[in-house]
Amino acid sequence: MRSLITMPWNTPLLFISVCICQNLYADDITNSVKELPTITAEATRTGTSYLNTPASIYRIDMPKQTDNIGVNLTEVVQGIPSLQLNNRQNYAQDLQLSMRGFGARATFGVRGIRIYVDGIPATMPDGQGQTSNIDLNSLDHVEVLTGPFSSLYGNSSGGVLLAETKEGQGKDSITLNYGGGSHNSNHTGLILQGGAKTASQPAYVISSSYFNTDGYRDHSAADKVLNNAKLTWNLDDGSKINWVTNYVKIHAADPMGLTKAQWLSNPKQVQTGVLTYNTRKDLEQTQTGLTWSKPIDDHNSVYAMGYVGNRQVTQYQSIPNTTQRGSINHAGGVIDFDRTYYGADFRWTGKELLPNTTINAGLALDAMDEDRKGYENFTRSAKNTAATDYNLGEKGNIRRNENNTLWNADPYIQASWQFLPTWRVDTGLRYSNVHYKSKDHYLSNGDNSGKTNYNHALPSIALSWKITPNVLAYTSYAKGFETPTFTEMAYNADGSAGFNFALKPSTSDNYEIGLKADNQFGIFALTGFMSKTKNDIVSAGSSNGRATFRNADKTLRQGIEVSWNKKLWKDLTAQASYSYLDATFDADVAANTGVSAIQKGNYIPGVAKSQGFASLGWKPETGFHAGVDVRYMDKIYVNDQNTDTAPSYTVTAIDVGYAYKYKDWSVNTYARVDNLFDKNYIGSVIVNDSTVVNGKSANRYFEPADGRNWSAGLSISKQF
Repeated sequence: MRSLITMPWNTPLLFISVCICQNLYADDITNSVKELPTITAEATRTGTSYLNTPASIYRIDMPKQTDNIGVNLTEVVQGIPSLQLNNRQNYAQDLQLSMRGFGARATFGVRGIRIYVDGIPATMPDGQGQTSNIDLNSLDHVEVLTGPFSSLYGNSSGGVLLAETKEGQGKDSITLNYGGGSHNSNHTGLILQGGAKTASQPAYVISSSYFNTDGYRDHSAADKVLNNAKLTWNLDDGSKINWVTNYVKIHAADPMGLTKAQWLSNPKQVQTGVLTYNTRKDLEQTQTGLTWSKPIDDHNSVYAMGYVGNRQVTQYQSIPNTTQRGSINHAGGVIDFDRTYYGADFRWTGKELLPNTTINAGLALDAMDEDRKGYENFTRSAKNTAATDYNLGEKGNIRRNENNTLWNADPYIQASWQFLPTWRVDTGLRYSNVHYKSKDHYLSNGDNSGKTNYNHALPSIALSWKITPNVLAYTSYAKGFETPTFTEMAYNADGSAGFNFALKPSTSDNYEIGLKADNQFGIFALTGFMSKTKNDIVSAGSSNGRATFRNADKTLRQGIEVSWNKKLWKDLTAQASYSYLDATFDADVAANTGVSAIQKGNYIPGVAKSQGFASLGWKPETGFHAGVDVRYMDKIYVNDQNTDTAPSYTVTAIDVGYAYKYKDWSVNTYARVDNLFDKNYIGSVIVNDSTVVNGKSANRYFEPADGRNWSAGLSISKQF
């Protein structure tokens, strides 16, 4: 623990002393403070409050009043230490999400992080996820689990994000909202909701929205349809049923990355190939799922979840036609896949079967069937089929055709034992196994069919000590496991055909020590952590939107996180957080075909060493509301050799609004300015980009963030 050992530990010790002293003082003066209902942490399945959960877990509730346009998670999930949630300003590639450095390699979508919406996976069985189907219109809260306990979710759980939709309550109501802003952005939403009148009738929330924008950069226009419905039954026998159905459709132009010189000269511009091949992406996904929980008696309960979904993607890349025509093994410049996925989770919970114990045992099943094709991104002109007359940016001849299947069956068990009045041990074990198979139907370049299996036992344990009623100290350890996704295995770094079945899964040993306090001085958390990873899956280069991957023998992530939030006075709240993350290669990585060597001690690209966040908000139920937040991000290395960086930056946002209620009517308005001081900065990086243009390197690492931009909106609700 190189950095942690040399860290000035007088600061954490002072923090511990302050927390205890605060609590001793608070015990004398909080008798008059009204007790609020205890909210339990859902992510760890232990049924304990956030304070009593021995893990780094954070909850973000949606604001009482709308203060943003409501399109993606970067608008609401802020201020969580060691979580990087970067907006690419590119709706063709989704957000860039990483936790404690896990997932930072992703060129699109989410890797290494498990995502759930209403208990249903938004992460595929192979570990690839997306945030595009999370509906902010009907969102209630988000939980983020960043520490070792995330391994309880099995494969690719370097962190866990759980989004929960609101449940219908009270009278039937209808809400209409509209938000607009910079770059001709428009967002229109409709929400219907109502509580159950009898146990046999469901409470319901039905949300539908449409978003379109011209985009900050050239060639970045997008439109998005998102529908979400949740029905909830609370039956007389104590059981609860949630049925959730979600649909999302996106059409987005892809501006891709820039060189540093291009960013500095004009961050809105795009590469010539982007326009030549009209790079773009179409996505359509439908998903439905059911969760059911039932108490059997005072000591036993059961839970079941089942889901099924379909995801279709067509993506046009800017790979030159000369490159495709030059090799029979090339898979083309158009990616086209149709993926059906489904799964289930069955769990039993027993309490007090042994004194002061809770036990969870279950089985998670997931499967995926994918038809993946590749096409040339050009067609030959009818006028001259033999020469160099081509129509670019059109779907041409097929160059890849395969059926890919994947499944896993993960048994797991958790136990919590309060063995002394102030001491508790939480432990768990999950056997994660993933089975891949690919059947090649494009045989012009040989049969590239293959299969492989990955499996690993994942133990975890945490010991916690309740120092005082409002101060908890804990330490934990867990084994982590991450398989390569089908997309990461899709291409070999040396350009050969077929899947890269040589990629190994990574395993990690994760350690954490933490302290939490909750009293009238606020909610505090201090955490130190370390993750040692073997066979880490890292980028082997990205060219023209196509990424390849390899294994690094050893990597090391370690750091410290601090967070604080408090209701200062009436509806005035404050929040602050800071994280320090030292993420490095812990062994040399040898060069191989077309991929440079990496020296031990180099910093893992895509990861910021320091992050800071602070916000102040006045957020009443009605009347004037306002807020200001400041976010700092340290520099980020763009490649394994650490030859260049995206510079550090600090950005500020402000919002104001007014909420009004009269009888059965509610009205809310808001106006917001992001990047108030018009900072020119990089929002995210394309790790290890290795694009070559006319035989010369043209590394397009940089995805510029928006300059000063504004939004404003209005929502009207009526109860019936």
